[in-house]
Amino acid sequence: MTSTVVASPSFGDLALLPAVLSAIETLGYETPSPIQAQTIPALLEGRDMLGQAQTGTGKTAAFALPLLSRLELERREPQVLVLAPTRELAQQVAVSFSRYGQNLNGLEVATLCGGQEYRDQLSALRRGAQVVVGTPGRVIDHLDRGSLKLNGLNALVLDEADEMLRMGFIDDVKRVVADTPEDAQRVFFSATLPSEIERIVNKYLVDPVKVTIEARTTTNESIEQRLVRVDGGAKVEALARIIEVEPVDAAIVFVRTRAACTTLTEQLSARGVNVASLSGDLDQSLRERTITRLKRGKVDVLIATDVAARGLDVPRITHVINYDLPQDAEAYTHRIGRTGRAGRTGIAITFAGFREGRKVGWLEQATGQKMDVMELPDEAAIRAHRDEVFHQRVVATLTKGAEEQQALVERLVEEGYDPVELAAVFAAMARADEPPIGRLQAPRRERNERSDRERGSRRRDDRAPREGMTRYRVSVGHKDGVKPGQLVGALANEGGIEGSRIGRIDIRNAFSVVELPNSLPASILAKMARARVAGRALEISEDRGGPERAPRRRRDNGDAPVRRQSRA
Repeated sequence: MTSTVVASPSFGDLALLPAVLSAIETLGYETPSPIQAQTIPALLEGRDMLGQAQTGTGKTAAFALPLLSRLELERREPQVLVLAPTRELAQQVAVSFSRYGQNLNGLEVATLCGGQEYRDQLSALRRGAQVVVGTPGRVIDHLDRGSLKLNGLNALVLDEADEMLRMGFIDDVKRVVADTPEDAQRVFFSATLPSEIERIVNKYLVDPVKVTIEARTTTNESIEQRLVRVDGGAKVEALARIIEVEPVDAAIVFVRTRAACTTLTEQLSARGVNVASLSGDLDQSLRERTITRLKRGKVDVLIATDVAARGLDVPRITHVINYDLPQDAEAYTHRIGRTGRAGRTGIAITFAGFREGRKVGWLEQATGQKMDVMELPDEAAIRAHRDEVFHQRVVATLTKGAEEQQALVERLVEEGYDPVELAAVFAAMARADEPPIGRLQAPRRERNERSDRERGSRRRDDRAPREGMTRYRVSVGHKDGVKPGQLVGALANEGGIEGSRIGRIDIRNAFSVVELPNSLPASILAKMARARVAGRALEISEDRGGPERAPRRRRDNGDAPVRRQSRA
């Protein structure tokens, strides 16, 4: 009796464009993931699709590969539009399109998101970008300016639709979907299907193919995974405490951006940590020198971005710390895989605010491992640790002997000083360089943070801002129909900061008051001022009290079209 083995399909079996196929072969892709195998054939046929998939399942390639294969490169206008909830995800998706389309002559990919110069975006659109990837607010802005036109669009993709709903972008999403040509292909991906998303699906998708995939990623069992609940403003102090107390030989701390890499390196260096940075803008020689210093013990903590740390293998790395959450489960697995290698054990510690619980759940579900909650060391623990370290230094010095200092001590004793008091003075002098223990802000749980914002939207709050925060006034309010989540999403995306760093929001009739960290540079505030909510620029300025200003006239976005008829 013989058995038949059914082979998994290859990318060559999926009728992709040869230039796209050669690109993914160059990138080392061999076998499609489950979502790619189910999605690519239907999208090549032009079908509408609803994909329920977690981050980390390979869904970017699932929609990018077939849509690239259907492009008309000689037509210099937007043919594919991808909406993403955050600037980081939009940039990641745009890079993926460029990599998969590297062999397509004439391909132009435009990224439209906050924190970038309009000049570069306008230039890419004028060159006739066929693929546009952006966040809802900036895409709406370009539609209002007339710099982005959707009349030639063949496909619209909503990536992480439920996350856009959570961040308050649902009205912007409806606007873009409504402005899309009726015969354009619509592809929605969402980890969950809340009722608002289902209503949009039922209204605008025609006979969609439905695909449901769960991420399955394995992680090394020799890596102990821990979770630290900490809000953005307290992360630096939390990191410093962990580095001091944990038995760290060497650690890699992962951040999301190059700017964060530089800033965190400077902050830790000021605290006396032996730290270096590794980001994508380093040339190869400097990168190699940095890694060599890490291997030789001249650097104990490396601050790195995902791209910069690829392929990094340093045996002495005992800890990986996810200072910023990774974009997906694949990135998380790659990060923590920098420790616990070649039979050794390692520790992976992930920082997450209380509003990021769902993302943590995705990572745990994808890896099949639960993160153990780790309590941060308090001041008593820090002092006890420092006492123990000093105790070990004293014992080691006693073992070696300190004869050259003995005559001085005997002289002081002969002068009548108490030996115990003398020892205490010497200890204080020896430990004078220990850094002060910073204040660790107590984290605010998500429900409290949300209730603060909801209460702020219903009543005026004239209290002084919280410690470390400044109040700013923005030019949208109740008359514009603005919601707290919309402001959080717009400010976080445009300014490139975490939403958890934004404090209380008080929505008034003609404007709103928002608490932002004192440390924000003027360049970030200028970018935030260009963010658009409800069709208007925020015009951010420091709040000094005073009467409400009348809002400027709002733009009318028009009514949504009726449901399309089935295509032949």
